[in-house]
Amino acid sequence: MSLASITIISPEAANGRNVVAYGLTRALSAKAKTAVFRPIACRKHPLTPELVAASSFPDMDPEICRGKCPGQATEDPMQTRADVLNAYDELVEATHPERVLVVGSDASKLFDPGLFALNAQIAADLRSPVMLAVCTIGREPGQVMKTVAACRRTIEAQGAVLAGVFITGCQPEQKAPLTEAFQEYDLPTWTVSKMDFDTDPSADQARQATSQTFQQEVDVDQVLKAAEAASPKATTPVAFQNDLLAKAKADKKTIVLPEGGEDRIIKAADYLLERDIVDLIIVGDKDSILARGKELGLNNLGKASFQPMDDEQVLVPMVDRLCQLRAKKGMTPEQARKQLADPSYFGTMLVVLGKADGLVSGSINSTANTVRPALQVIKTKPGASLVSGAFLMCFPDHVAVFADCAINLNPSSEQLADIAIQSAQTARSFGVDARVGMLSYSTLGSGKGPDVDLVEEATRLAKEKAPDLPIVGPIQFDAAWSPTVAATKAKGDPVAGKVNVFVFPSLSAGNIGYKAVQRTSGALAIGPVLQGLNKPVNDLSRGALVADIINTVALTAVEAQD
Repeated sequence: MSLASITIISPEAANGRNVVAYGLTRALSAKAKTAVFRPIACRKHPLTPELVAASSFPDMDPEICRGKCPGQATEDPMQTRADVLNAYDELVEATHPERVLVVGSDASKLFDPGLFALNAQIAADLRSPVMLAVCTIGREPGQVMKTVAACRRTIEAQGAVLAGVFITGCQPEQKAPLTEAFQEYDLPTWTVSKMDFDTDPSADQARQATSQTFQQEVDVDQVLKAAEAASPKATTPVAFQNDLLAKAKADKKTIVLPEGGEDRIIKAADYLLERDIVDLIIVGDKDSILARGKELGLNNLGKASFQPMDDEQVLVPMVDRLCQLRAKKGMTPEQARKQLADPSYFGTMLVVLGKADGLVSGSINSTANTVRPALQVIKTKPGASLVSGAFLMCFPDHVAVFADCAINLNPSSEQLADIAIQSAQTARSFGVDARVGMLSYSTLGSGKGPDVDLVEEATRLAKEKAPDLPIVGPIQFDAAWSPTVAATKAKGDPVAGKVNVFVFPSLSAGNIGYKAVQRTSGALAIGPVLQGLNKPVNDLSRGALVADIINTVALTAVEAQD
């Protein structure tokens, strides 16, 4: 049995939700190895240990089953989501369960309208179908329906999938009206009697009686069937990042960081080393970097390897190799040593010498400083006519690729075709089933002009070079993105409206396009990924955040695996 999860969230999160959580924990544990996970829960709240005791792992430390405390969660929701996924992975690694019951945050006297949405976002990150628990106490059936509808809008707006509804706190006389009110509802609903839920350790018999009543009222097989039917497939930005880090960790590679004196670089390095995601070579003086790390409160930099640039044992073979590679340019040992005084060049040569599998630079250097050494000594892959730059754009429910947004000013039709093929390969390497759109101001002949002719020819060449690649062009962005627009502008085309690899006709269009989408939609942009090099070398924006550096290093490591 593959791992499956179910998430329970509630706008009230009080006794009724707890009855459902406890009843499901016991019922699921009777059918399969079931663990309990609390993404947001106070360590002092008594519910978590009772759920753990009712699971398939009753002796487990409840702390392992917790993600973040509510106070921390609301201070930084994005970091909370990342930390919660990491905690979930650690729980799964520790228990190897067949099912995980994810129970959302508990009732609180503090009103926080964002907390319910955060619970839904975490469910989306975990790709876990949501079971909503709504209490009927003090509500008429119509009010219950409106509450469910409001909760569902929030759940779906966060990218999660609602699989079913538990209506809790029901008195016997309320069940028939509620059942009638939800008769035409498009998802399964279950009415659960009003029951007290005592979390006192001495009340175990009372909890077992509550669980028995719950299982008499709720067919757990129906719950499992509803969860399976929901089967969320969306990839949120946080889930993509988590998958990226997990993939990098599964087959560790060595990445060199030439900008070891930059605070953001060593903060990112500390994060990656703490989680054992990659091996790192940091260029610079070890003592100075460790001293700065101590000032910043970093505790894991000592796990890195450090490479000073004046180490003759490394410089001598590096100079010899550089002279060989640049012999046609008349490179002398003196010139080579001068060139290697540039940290980007020095770091690139560590990759050439096989001491590292890839390089990440650019937090304080220009793109040209990062790319130039790679082009000169790492060179392009066999068959690659150019190097191009793509961004992985992480939207709320999927990942797309935008290219070329970093390197080629005004590519020819042949170059555009190669960029399209490279970008499709990048998409596939990160689990995206590539469907390419060659962008223009024209959709399949709606406009004319030399710029359209360029994209038409590029599309023809790409189809010729990669006949199995789903591709459409020329196409406008809206017809590439939206099935509704495609139905009008590109009727019958199998790729239009489903594009996830967007090839822009120029660097100007691509750079403007990715930044406009990033800033206005809130999409997470990871990259640029430099495509076409023999070894992975990736550039950072000089405005990169620590999280951006972490993602780029992990991405580079995954590229090196291929």
